[in-house]
Amino acid sequence: MWWGLLCALGAACAYGVASVMQSVAARATDTGAEGVDPKLLVRVLGQWKFVLGLSLDVLGFVAQIVALHVLPLFVVQAALAASLAVTAVAARFLGVRLGKKEWAAIAVVCAGLALLGAAAESEGSDPVGLGFRLGLIAAVAVLAVAGIVAGKANRRIRTPALGLVAGLCFGVVAIAGRIIPSLAPLDLLTDPATYTVAVAGGLAMLFYATALQRGSVTTSTAMMVLGETVFPSLVGVLALGDRTRPGFAAVAVAGFALAVAAALALARFGEPATESRNETKPTVLP
Repeated sequence: MWWGLLCALGAACAYGVASVMQSVAARATDTGAEGVDPKLLVRVLGQWKFVLGLSLDVLGFVAQIVALHVLPLFVVQAALAASLAVTAVAARFLGVRLGKKEWAAIAVVCAGLALLGAAAESEGSDPVGLGFRLGLIAAVAVLAVAGIVAGKANRRIRTPALGLVAGLCFGVVAIAGRIIPSLAPLDLLTDPATYTVAVAGGLAMLFYATALQRGSVTTSTAMMVLGETVFPSLVGVLALGDRTRPGFAAVAVAGFALAVAAALALARFGEPATESRNETKPTVLP
């Protein structure tokens, strides 16, 4: 159980550092066409910082898959939201110093994860069939259309909508990764969930990069965190049989709420490149 939590935290660390590098690359890339531009991913791949961040994402995803096969979705996704705490700490190297509120939020994230770790039991074992897998594919199609529509909306709606759609896509990645029964090459090639992971992951990166590049960091990241934590956690409990230890349901709910709320308080660290580019000396945040 605890080694699964360590894998989830390792994934959070990898994702947190990766987001710093990718955000710097995204901000340094030409915006291109209006709305959601698929060529954005091609352009950012030309920057070594984005490629290195992508490599960290791959390592983080492997650790996430391992954690998903040991822990309930609500634990893993809350732990991944803690990547914002890692990003906040990493932002110090870009010339941003954390204030008391930020350090307090980081401490609350850790406390929430500790409660979740104490309350969690093994991941659910309710089987899912082809219908569930096809439902995930349909969900990806709907989210793709929603993201394209959101990209054409006005700025006030576009940023939170793109962040939320990106988060929901990340949530689908987690659900699909959870239901993959085996990592054997032949099983992966024949399971629709494998392709769901690939497509949903690509869409999530595209929509989130677009939101970061053209809108508010805090808004887009906060909506992304909500989408990637609440949605898959509910699916895990309602459809996949995730559960807590007997008598620890309230502890799990409290831990989840604390971890996600504290992550939301750190949402502006979803992209710290703006501070590092605009500041010539460290800034103490209030």
